[in-house]
Amino acid sequence: MFTCSACQATYASTTPRWRCECGHYLRHTTTGIFPKTDLNRRRPSLWRYFEAFGISNPDNIVSLGEGYTPLIPDQLFGQDVSLKMDQLSPTGSFKDRGSTVMLSKLKEWGLQRLVEDSSGNAGASVAAYASRAGIKADVYIPAFTSAGKAAQIALYGANLIKVPGTREDTAQAALAAAETEFYASHNWSPYFLNGLKSLAYELAEQLNWETPDWIVAPLGGGSLILGLYAGWRELVEAGYVAKLPRLAAVQAANCAPVYQAWLQGLDEVPAVQKQATAAEGIAIAQPVKGKDIMQALRATAGIVCTVTDEEIWDTLPQLSRRGVYVEPTAAAAPAAIRQLTANGTIVPGDKVVVELTGVGLKATDKIVEHYDCFS
Repeated sequence: MFTCSACQATYASTTPRWRCECGHYLRHTTTGIFPKTDLNRRRPSLWRYFEAFGISNPDNIVSLGEGYTPLIPDQLFGQDVSLKMDQLSPTGSFKDRGSTVMLSKLKEWGLQRLVEDSSGNAGASVAAYASRAGIKADVYIPAFTSAGKAAQIALYGANLIKVPGTREDTAQAALAAAETEFYASHNWSPYFLNGLKSLAYELAEQLNWETPDWIVAPLGGGSLILGLYAGWRELVEAGYVAKLPRLAAVQAANCAPVYQAWLQGLDEVPAVQKQATAAEGIAIAQPVKGKDIMQALRATAGIVCTVTDEEIWDTLPQLSRRGVYVEPTAAAAPAAIRQLTANGTIVPGDKVVVELTGVGLKATDKIVEHYDCFS
């Protein structure tokens, strides 16, 4: 069942729908939980947690083998951490967690065409899974999107539409197209968020069902933070883990609406005027689910911080020289470790997980342009 986040109207989840009649986003309120004791008999993929995603028939699963990415010990700025290597997902970003579940539901609903808008990674991911599902996809991206991401989307067979102007202009163009086609937006879909819950399940399992002190992750539209919170809350309610982790959400200093709302103690997230940033994947001036993001951070005794482009570009080669090649957006969370340890938010001995969201090949053109040392 879907419940509106504003007017509390309810809808059956058997019928295709992406928002409430009142215009607000929907929450999925009737998913279940997987049996923990069965996991040792299931394949090491995201779909080992099938019961938690809201898919009725496993025959409708659209998969590229996503999930169960490595969790490796490392050290950042003197702090011991575990790196969650979601940049190794099939299309090169964590968005595959959401796309596999969302596209499986769209297939189950019998949809033939969709509209999506993205700064790049979600568009590539949705394009790949739509192709796998046999669903035609119109994917809208900003004209400034990295060439690697645009090429992915087009080669997966989607109809690629480049929109001049801001990321928000791209969203408006997609919303206009959604008047006649189904809007399979990663920022709106309850099923995309269901897929992101898998990150919480996976981390808990990889950590032997012990909750880390902190999970540090980038924040743009908020699906990653919301998925972590929803998934971990379900684990606590099921008795699989003892407590929630604290969530540290990292925004780009040039586009930090949640950080500004956090500083002001707000319950909603007003839009901000943003500037260009290396972390293009999290440059969202006003996330759709701002209210839920604020609630999730407070419920986990979490925090919001920002990193500058300079900090991102300084961190990127440090990761690369340890064999970890990520795009600038994915370097935001690792970059934040320096300030979180310096100001005493994270202390020695804390168990810290850092989410790596996208592979460096996504933005090689912009990496080469920035460092100007590879020609």
